[in-house]
Amino acid sequence: MTDVGRHPRITLYTLSEVVDVKGYVGNFDVRILKKARYVNEKECTACGECAKVCPVVRPDEFNLGLSSRRAIFSPFPQAVPSAYVINIAECLGHNPVVCAKCVEACDKGCINFHMSDEEIVETVGSIVVATGLEVYDPTEMDEYGYTRFPNVVTSLEFERLINAGGPTGGEVLRPTDRKPPRSIGFVQCVGSRSAKRGGSYCSNICCMNTVKSTLMLKEHYPGVDIKVFYIDIRAFGKGFEDLYTRSRRLGVHYLRGLPGTVAEGPDRGLIVSVENTATGKLETHHLDMLVLALGMKPASSTQRLQEMLGLQLTPDGFFLEAHPKLQPVDAATRGVFYAGCAESPKDIKESVTQASAAAARAIRLMHKGEITTEPITSMVVAEACKSCGKCAEVCPYNAISVDVKRKTPAVVNTAACAGCGTCAAECPFDAIVMNHFTDDQILHQVHALLEEDSKEKVLAFACNWCSYAGADFAGVSRLQYPPNVRIIRTMCSGRVDEKFVWEGFRMGAPVILVSGCHIGDCHYIDANHWTEKRVAKIHKKMAKLGIRPERLQLEWISAAEGVRFAEVMKRMEALREQVSFDEIAETVRILTE
Repeated sequence: MTDVGRHPRITLYTLSEVVDVKGYVGNFDVRILKKARYVNEKECTACGECAKVCPVVRPDEFNLGLSSRRAIFSPFPQAVPSAYVINIAECLGHNPVVCAKCVEACDKGCINFHMSDEEIVETVGSIVVATGLEVYDPTEMDEYGYTRFPNVVTSLEFERLINAGGPTGGEVLRPTDRKPPRSIGFVQCVGSRSAKRGGSYCSNICCMNTVKSTLMLKEHYPGVDIKVFYIDIRAFGKGFEDLYTRSRRLGVHYLRGLPGTVAEGPDRGLIVSVENTATGKLETHHLDMLVLALGMKPASSTQRLQEMLGLQLTPDGFFLEAHPKLQPVDAATRGVFYAGCAESPKDIKESVTQASAAAARAIRLMHKGEITTEPITSMVVAEACKSCGKCAEVCPYNAISVDVKRKTPAVVNTAACAGCGTCAAECPFDAIVMNHFTDDQILHQVHALLEEDSKEKVLAFACNWCSYAGADFAGVSRLQYPPNVRIIRTMCSGRVDEKFVWEGFRMGAPVILVSGCHIGDCHYIDANHWTEKRVAKIHKKMAKLGIRPERLQLEWISAAEGVRFAEVMKRMEALREQVSFDEIAETVRILTE
């Protein structure tokens, strides 16, 4: 962080938050609210004389309330910038009659109570989202007695106790009597792997953080008795298994099972009851301290940032990457990248690796000074546009702007357009042309594929990123499926216009398949939601016309699901065999008339 603060080409805004983001890749306008520090950060030398005379004492957030600070303070050691800050909500005020002792103590005159919040607008080409995470609040897990029993602490509080720069100078002391504990227990998965309380996912770092803590305890206090209560120990990283084995060899006891109840004894010690699932017996352990290994949860700013940037979230609440394998640091919105725990729980090594990848991706995008885009973009035919606004509504990238009140034609921002084609499929007036995937091009493919022996074929529309790739994977895996499937590739299932389906049936197709990415895994954020709605609408029309809705199928197939693709194609062939020639002829007659 010190290097960042000194770098001539990096502008560091502290005590600041992003309040709005507008624009597109290469031209993002980021509005930042920089809150008043009330101390001139360029002149302050962090001598600390102001804090010595400040009469206001408050719990220190950095040490999680295990120590205190003043109303004017340095947030943490080696903070950047190296300057003090005033919490104006706690300060007694600048009226000399009330206080102003800090102003008198500051020889350089750095303190200014007339500072106000400042709004800054920065124009940037790309954005890296590295909002970090928050830890789970274990208060609701009352069986562990956190906040009821002082000697029950969280893993984060324990980190500050064992840290040399912490409130106790690195000496582990019980909060009740400030004496070194003779026995310590660690409870794993607090707020993790639980659908009802916390997250259903594994928080990734808890196991090895506990192993590290046990090693540090054994190094400083060889005689301390340590017990770890766990579900599973997940030591999957490089060298992690060796650390776990070393911990066991030093005498740390690992018990498979989580405590059911924690009670406090007469000596302020803790009585822990747990079912040891390895032996099948109920055990009681007497401990001096209990440490709760907290799970991770998304940062509180995640939801707000997701709305500003048009990003996706996983069911767990973390940001969703564009592709878990091919684009692990890219957001679906072009020009936005992820780093660290914003995307999922990670340890330091993984966070550093992803940060390096995100920086490389941003450099690759921006180093030329101008943005190059794929030619597969939408184009509005102004003469045909009725300014209904449907295209702007369905665009997952907010790349289309239209003034419905003034009835001005829609305008496509080609830099922001990703080429999914959903707007062209939803436009009721055919006023949008999708370059390289025009209506005429796709309809000509339908005609060519069904020109001969249409009754023997299955017509499939497959999205480029998942379903079409799944078909390719099925091929290279030498999976067998009926050879009469005829695939038309589109960039997204959202591009499959209603007219393509009707034309396929009119040409005599017995069965038509529309396939795309799984819901929540769409390469174009949420374009496949509109596919689902469109197919449901076609099903209703088919039923009204007397055409069996089962003849139009919608399937979600990912790039890795070659086996599923083959199975779906076999099912389509079985369905095709059920469609009689008379039924096909009747459908053609209905649609031709």
